[in-house]
Amino acid sequence: FDMSEVVIKQVIHTIEYVLGCVSNTASYLRLWALSLAHAELSEVFWNFAWMKTLTMDEGIGIIAWAGWGVWFAVTIGVLGVMESLSAFLHALRLHWVEFQNKFYYGDGTQFVPFDVSSLPAKRVEA
Repeated sequence: FDMSEVVIKQVIHTIEYVLGCVSNTASYLRLWALSLAHAELSEVFWNFAWMKTLTMDEGIGIIAWAGWGVWFAVTIGVLGVMESLSAFLHALRLHWVEFQNKFYYGDGTQFVPFDVSSLPAKRVEA
């Protein structure tokens, strides 16, 4: 029994644990930042593309319809892409960060890809 080996192993595991905590926090902060950007862009698009056109319109409705069209197109275009990106990043984070940290250990057998040419040849009789 070597105490120095145990101490070194525990220090390494402690460093890995702390780095994992920092990595998980940074991953959640990325999602939070994307969500915050989505909320701010929604407010900007609503106020400048839609509400401002209602104050400029003098009862005719053409400017209001144009503003609504711009607001709708920008909302679907930019915010739809941002929501898709957010969902993709969240799924990627769950697969990569959560799964790899909890269940994967690189101490098993080495992966050997399947090779059809290594199978024995089988004769087909007519």
